[in-house]
Amino acid sequence: MRYVLLGLLVVLVPAIVYEAIRALGTYLKFRGKRIVTCPENHRPVGVRVAAGKAAAQATIGAPHIRLKECTRWPEKEGCGQECLAQINAAPHECLVSTIVNKWYVGEICVYCQKPFHEISWHDHPPALTEFAGGKTIQWDEVPIENLQRTLVSHWPVCWDCHIAQSFRREHPELVTDRPPHGGV
Repeated sequence: MRYVLLGLLVVLVPAIVYEAIRALGTYLKFRGKRIVTCPENHRPVGVRVAAGKAAAQATIGAPHIRLKECTRWPEKEGCGQECLAQINAAPHECLVSTIVNKWYVGEICVYCQKPFHEISWHDHPPALTEFAGGKTIQWDEVPIENLQRTLVSHWPVCWDCHIAQSFRREHPELVTDRPPHGGV
């Protein structure tokens, strides 16, 4: 009896580990906010896939991908979710984080001229500022469906300059402007 249980364990443990890895891979593939073009009105919309449900379904076969959120909901919640074809075709390319990271590649901060390298979203996330106006904002203040327009109408700002500009805007009485140091 012991050998039967040991044999069963030897077969089941790798199968369970394999299915857990498949589920994790599916979850990682479909998690996150995305921008797709709505097939109904041909405009950008922000969506989120039900990644947890897809991961659970991946353990018993092919996952059935469905939306968890859409910026056109609740008004259009009953749609056919044809936009999922865009996500299945290019899951990584429609991620908001991918789009924004590509926007920063080769750019420099509009204030300090420091070039952007690897973006640290959890530690010191970069910001952006409008061409006119100068108020810096963080990415979580940008509605997903407006992301494409924002990328055209804003400049990149590093974390340090965003903090400095926010302080300058919120506490102007504590800021003293001095001329830059010349090479004299």
